[in-house]
Amino acid sequence: MNSIRLEPGDALIVVDMQNDFVDGNLAVPGGAEIVPVLNRYVAVFRGRSLPVVATRDWHTPDHCSFRDRGGPWPSHCVRGTEGAQFVPGLALPPDAIVVSKATQADREAYSGFAGTDLDAQLRAQGIRRLFVGGLATDYCVLNTVRDARRLGYAVCVLGDAIRAVDVNPGDGATASREMRSAGAIEIAFDALAGSGADATART
Repeated sequence: MNSIRLEPGDALIVVDMQNDFVDGNLAVPGGAEIVPVLNRYVAVFRGRSLPVVATRDWHTPDHCSFRDRGGPWPSHCVRGTEGAQFVPGLALPPDAIVVSKATQADREAYSGFAGTDLDAQLRAQGIRRLFVGGLATDYCVLNTVRDARRLGYAVCVLGDAIRAVDVNPGDGATASREMRSAGAIEIAFDALAGSGADATART
């Protein structure tokens, strides 16, 4: 197993940990289970003064992804509603960078980079490597990782802090393989927690 040491230029990306994805209109199985795990990662990044980013779906009420507009999903994460808020147990720091995506009614955006200034914000802070966890493995996590790799970032996927929708059985496992094939490294928290510096990694 390889080990990864946190260093300047690293940032944590917490993907779409919103009420509707945890226990609401589009709840991801096991989504609540990863909240305390993500909080442990957040605490380590905060302790090292490394940036924490939180992406969120921030839909209009008539968003094209909704079933009543011909999309695949039930209405979810409508801006300003309780369902769109970050899950209460998530310990985001006060200075977390919040990135709203899929804000246009006629355009879907699974990736945190799609139609946002996330790339510009990261580059302005000299970020070179991203640690990505959240919901859901087979949609917004996958697409955020794809775009991050395309943009040249090194990526570590938090394998113990992601969960899949699995519309088709095995979608999550397929997404994890695709992220690794794109050059992302899948890590677990245990070694990071043990030393405060390192994480166990799997390619």
